[in-house]
Amino acid sequence: MKNLDGTLKASMTELMGVLRSSSDFIQYENHGAAIKYWVSYYRTLIDTKMLHESVLVVLNREKWSSLEQLKGMVPIEDVILTSDTDVIKEKLLQGFIMVALTEYSASCLLIRVFMEKARQVSLPEVEFSVVGPKEAFVESLESNIHLIRKRLPSDQLRIKEIQIGKLTRTKTAVLYLENIADEENVKTVWQRLNEIDIDHISDSSFLTQLISDNHHSPFPQLLDSERPDRAVSILSEGKIVIVVDGSPQVLIGPSTLVEFFSAFDDYFFNYIVASFFRIVRLASVAFSVLVTPVYVAALNFHYELIPRDLLNTLISSREEIPLPPILEAVFLELTIELLREAGARLPTKVGQTIGIVGGIVIGTASVEAGLTSNVLLIIVSLAALASFTTPVYKMSNTIRLLRFPFLLFAEFYGLLGIVFCFCFMAAHLLKLTSLGRPFLGPIYPPRSADLKDALIRLPFPLMSMRPIQLRTKQPVRFNKKKAKENKDIDE
Repeated sequence: MKNLDGTLKASMTELMGVLRSSSDFIQYENHGAAIKYWVSYYRTLIDTKMLHESVLVVLNREKWSSLEQLKGMVPIEDVILTSDTDVIKEKLLQGFIMVALTEYSASCLLIRVFMEKARQVSLPEVEFSVVGPKEAFVESLESNIHLIRKRLPSDQLRIKEIQIGKLTRTKTAVLYLENIADEENVKTVWQRLNEIDIDHISDSSFLTQLISDNHHSPFPQLLDSERPDRAVSILSEGKIVIVVDGSPQVLIGPSTLVEFFSAFDDYFFNYIVASFFRIVRLASVAFSVLVTPVYVAALNFHYELIPRDLLNTLISSREEIPLPPILEAVFLELTIELLREAGARLPTKVGQTIGIVGGIVIGTASVEAGLTSNVLLIIVSLAALASFTTPVYKMSNTIRLLRFPFLLFAEFYGLLGIVFCFCFMAAHLLKLTSLGRPFLGPIYPPRSADLKDALIRLPFPLMSMRPIQLRTKQPVRFNKKKAKENKDIDE
């Protein structure tokens, strides 16, 4: 027994020596109380007001003779009595204070007085909507889970926490409804999180790249959202939500391609209006990717397909242009990307000015200098505008990238090259999965029942079933017949 106590004291002595090397680590002996004790903590991690008002008052004024007795007297929920040096080191770095009877005592009491500093819940910035709730996630894990719990007061909501990152020990939570979510999906997420071996995690975007099915695909395979209402809606469908401490966005999976083009405010409007907006977005994406390659292909190989009146306009606009169509198109596309990056990296007011003034000045100057035609300038501007209709920012970046391989194929093979490139992209999407589920669902494999909320949105009474490909424990969301009943008040 003495050997064990000696080993523990030696380990504690070594630990204290390591911790004291940091200037913000505090350790002192209190002589004013009835019983002497040592207090150790990181002053940059604890709430000093809570320390003085909730802990030191008890230590100095109450009568206690042992750490076991003190444990029941401290008015704080998270109190741990331990002699494990690994636990002591971990908890001190998480905002706990250590109370011991001697400087190198083998046993100590750990009390949580962590200083929580996080910004207040604010408006959504990326997924802003005119209609609907105006709350967004913040960088605090506890606050984000609170926002979800508040909207989903269900005893079936399960939360599993794990720490990821050898250095950062970032807290990560997996949320799902036990009575609805498929156990295979939950096991897949939990297994992949446990297998992560990395030194630090700064944001949920790190996890997206680490647990995605295909790390080499430009398409995001997990949907990210900053809206608590969307996360709750996803949970009720049977999907899984991953919350990362320090990140204002949560991850959602399994996800499908069509979800990246569906804005959550579609559910705040009539189904006819919502369906129209979805079709506009999908058409805008196709236009953004294909219009410039079609222009290059038509001028290089298929000018006979252009109507005569339009051909005269194109010839007159290009008669003094020294560059071939592909270089002209690449020049304008890269100019648009430079303006986007400059606007995104500069402060908000300066970035807006750069985007507007820079676009006008450079566009006008390039046409007057004879480097580009005014027709292509209009086409590229419309393509850039169409790409902004994508609701999810990460998918918008993918759409921006796709234009360049389509341009190269159009330059070498014309319209046939565009078809080839589209086939390659379709084959890639057919192979792609999200947490083991088809990424192209419900389009392929075809699920006619799931198309009710894919390319278009049907009325709520017709959406009584949860997505089939999620294989939920409760496929039925509500009684379809009762949802269609519209009784008068006097019936």
